[in-house]
Formats: sequence, structure tokens, C-alpha cells
Amino acid sequence: MSSLNANTYPAGPRVGAGAIVIHEEKILLVKRGVEPGKGLWAIPGGTLRLGETLRECAARETQEETGITVVVGECVYVFDLIERDEDGRIKFHFVVTDFAALYVSGEPRGADDADEAGWFAPEDIDDLPVSQNTVKALCSLGFLN
Repeated sequence: MSSLNANTYPAGPRVGAGAIVIHEEKILLVKRGVEPGKGLWAIPGGTLRLGETLRECAARETQEETGITVVVGECVYVFDLIERDEDGRIKFHFVVTDFAALYVSGEPRGADDADEAGWFAPEDIDDLPVSQNTVKALCSLGFLN
């Protein structure tokens, strides 16, 4: 059984933010080290802290998970992530806002709750286990077909 975290079986929806960073025609992705989506490659991001803006959250989480410094721009994608357990109870419920972000500096490395991080060209993504929400976001932006 996977270990539970603070986002598991929430009393209400949690708010998340991510950063879509495209640099030199490659996307920055992390391999998630925790549920939901453990083992899947996804856009770096995480849970909003009290007093933090969504853009601040996206920048902080990108730095924590990848070591990459970004400048966060406009909102480009929003989605709901609702996952139920085998009894039908809501195990995770997030509303996630993804922002376009500009690469500033750093080399990707997995840290915090990301096992790995790296830059990927569109053709690389076919061979990776990628979260469905990440695929949908990248398709909506034209990064993937």
C-alpha cells in the first residue's frame, strides 16, 4: 500500500499550480515520486500554500522539483484531477492551473517529490509513461499533436 500524504483523502478540493517550461524546443517534465500519478512523467508543480499566489506556487514548485529557475507568465491550461479509491471515496481532488513559464537558469535534477527531471522533445514523449493531463495540456498548446 502506498504511503499517504497531506493531500490524500482531503476534506475539500486542493489547489495546485504547474509551470509549462519549453526551452530549445523541449519541455521540462518530472517523474512523479508520490501519488497521485507516482511513476508518471508530468509538468512540474504542486500544492498552493496559504498566502502564496498561483504564479509563486508554480515557480517555487518548479525550483524545488527540478532545480530550474523560471519566470511564470500567463495561465494556459486548467484541469480537475479527481481520483477515487476502490470503495468510491475521493482519495485526491485537485484543481490545477498550469502557467507558461520562461526558462531562466539551472540544469534539471529530480528533487523534493520528483524522482527525476529532464528536457524532452515531442518525439521523446511517445516512449514515456506520461500523465493524461500532461498530454492534454501539451496537445492544447500545440507541443504535441
